[in-house]
Amino acid sequence: MNKAVDYETYLDQFKEVLRKNNLKYTKQRETILDAIYHYDTHFSPESLHKKIQELSEEKIGIATVYRTLSLLEHEGMVTSISFGVNGKKYEFGEKEHHDHMICDQCGTIIEFHDEQIEKLQEKVAKSHNFKTTDHIMQIHGICAECQAKGK
Repeated sequence: MNKAVDYETYLDQFKEVLRKNNLKYTKQRETILDAIYHYDTHFSPESLHKKIQELSEEKIGIATVYRTLSLLEHEGMVTSISFGVNGKKYEFGEKEHHDHMICDQCGTIIEFHDEQIEKLQEKVAKSHNFKTTDHIMQIHGICAECQAKGK
């Protein structure tokens, strides 16, 4: 999926969020933001933390990652998919709209966009005189790889 904003715009939005919440801009927070922006898949806080440790000399604790993700999610700059007791996976929030298929066996997340589904959702909302402001679609099942393994 393409990103709807460039990194400098995303960074400016982040700095505004920090100002609005009376938080300081720090190099650690920017390092986390940069890692999120350049992450190509869905990620857990732990996998993001590990990636940051591998790519940066910044010493950033896992608690800082969690706090920053919470702030960014609250502001819509990242989105999450809940896996119940298995926690959340996050993704960059400024992407073009898409939906998710989630494998219940291995946890693989497949992003997709289908214009027919989008139009059908609009039609259903209209038939109920319902004004849609946003939606999240998750289809759960078993991916082709797990099916082939006979899981």
